[in-house]
Amino acid sequence: MRTIGLLGGMSWESTAEYYRLLNELTRERLGGLHSSRCVLYSVDFAEIERLQAEGRWDEAAEVLAEAAKALEAAGADLLLICTNTMHKVADEVAAAVTIPLLHLADTTAGAILASGMRRVGLLGTAFTMEQDFYRGRLASHGLDVLIPDAAGRSTVHRVIYEELCVGIVREESRQAYQAIIKELVAAGAEGIVLGCTEIELLISPDDSPVPVFPTTRLHAEAAVRHALALADNPHPTQLGNP
Repeated sequence: MRTIGLLGGMSWESTAEYYRLLNELTRERLGGLHSSRCVLYSVDFAEIERLQAEGRWDEAAEVLAEAAKALEAAGADLLLICTNTMHKVADEVAAAVTIPLLHLADTTAGAILASGMRRVGLLGTAFTMEQDFYRGRLASHGLDVLIPDAAGRSTVHRVIYEELCVGIVREESRQAYQAIIKELVAAGAEGIVLGCTEIELLISPDDSPVPVFPTTRLHAEAAVRHALALADNPHPTQLGNP
């Protein structure tokens, strides 16, 4: 197994899930006492969140690019940005290193297409739901992406930053998300993309009347598959969908 580089801390609550999932999935694949080969660079999310809020994405890209270089120097063979929102600067991060980047949106799109679905609802930060860097990436795979109305987007975003990112899980927020999911389903969504790595702390498959696509788990599953494949083919031209 090759070494997975985790660019995390955004927030550390979901990065901890990445670490748990990578180790559990590796043990499932290899058995015994096997665990994941990985290195983690955890940024200060307060700094990143401030740059997000102020629209200083170029500076945020520089911070993550330097972190990615550190992961490569530490021995990482492939790179994961452990957050949906910061895939807004994925191209800049990928350009800073020579190791392949496993793009979270591509991994998610692959899982949706494998299910036979074409129209999905997207929950995430306001940046992820409203801007094109993520929705457009999903659409480039032939998917039709629906998002909540303005009030719904505000609720989803607020719960992520004010609650989930600081480890707070409230039943009333779960119910609010469930109501938003039902509205997306009524609008034609065949499945729901949990397009923020923290949302899986709040929403499970049982909370939705249609299948959900948990991006943290999907990303971790793909990373383990690719890390094992890289052990056999250490010089791929790119990382495709699993």
